[in-house]
Amino acid sequence: MKFLSFKIVLLMVLCSAVLFSGCTVYTDLPAGTRKEVIGSPIIEQKVVTTPVFVDVTPPALDYQVGPGDVLFVVVQAQPDMGSSVLSTTADIRGNRIDGNGRIHLPLIGAVEIGGLTISEVKAHLSRAYSFYIKDPWIVVEVTKYKSQPLYLMGQFRTAGTFYMDRPLTLLQGLSEGGGLLDSANLRSARLIRDKRTMPVDLLALLDGGDPQQNVWLQPGDTIYVPDDKNQNVFVFGAVTKPGAVVMPNGYLTLGQALASSQFDDIRGHSGFIRIVRSHTPTRGELLVVDFEAIVNGETLPFQLMKGDIIYVPRSRIGNWNEAINEILPSLRLISSLLEPFVQIKYLDNN
Repeated sequence: MKFLSFKIVLLMVLCSAVLFSGCTVYTDLPAGTRKEVIGSPIIEQKVVTTPVFVDVTPPALDYQVGPGDVLFVVVQAQPDMGSSVLSTTADIRGNRIDGNGRIHLPLIGAVEIGGLTISEVKAHLSRAYSFYIKDPWIVVEVTKYKSQPLYLMGQFRTAGTFYMDRPLTLLQGLSEGGGLLDSANLRSARLIRDKRTMPVDLLALLDGGDPQQNVWLQPGDTIYVPDDKNQNVFVFGAVTKPGAVVMPNGYLTLGQALASSQFDDIRGHSGFIRIVRSHTPTRGELLVVDFEAIVNGETLPFQLMKGDIIYVPRSRIGNWNEAINEILPSLRLISSLLEPFVQIKYLDNN
């Protein structure tokens, strides 16, 4: 009986060996695994950069008032000529500057002061009151700063709208948000000014201490720091389902991405897959990958990075300019999802 049981077990082992010898089981190699392969799937690799942001002349250190600011004005021994406490729930002391940059005060009416410093406002109001008072003595104080917003969006501990009460650098602006959450993705963080992404590298500033990245902020700037959870690549060209492809747990190979996008092996040219890769807002790479070499087992699977833009050409495209021109319309449709490098390098200038 024991001998019979041993024969049954041996037969099962042999059958399993025969069964699996006829098929290939693919498993991803663990991180750090080294294996000798013939060649590399990358047949062209080029580092590309964007111009380094050159800061303009540092702003004036004195605060310049503007629409929305509230000023409390005191006129020498004339309490009825200056500001009074406004009857609001916030108990705002003073007079608000209107949308045209004017402040409305008793006796002198509307006075245009937008863009002036506090000392300049005092001198301006002194001239206005001098028609009614000899050598008027004026005191001006800002009780509410509301004219120079700074928008902190994304992975801040305290995200929202802040108002600058003095000129701020990028590092000082980041500190207004109370620090960043652990889920912050600094590689994709960006400074947005006048609806354009600026070539500023927040990762180099915070992790590398690069002082060149610590630029002066301007009123209306937005600092956006996305999270590291939603990681995608984007596939276009000769595929049936173009667009975003999710990276499960941050891992995805080129083959998996093309399979998800349903690569058209009849119309597509798999020998020259083009990839635009972002490293920072100011540096990226242009890669041409031979996918056929991967399929034929001549190289290891090609690992993608978050934000990679994959283009499957329908023919052997001659140069990168032709490839970029073909995918630009698609990139514009998803511009808000792209890495800052792609926006700066290819969208803002086209």
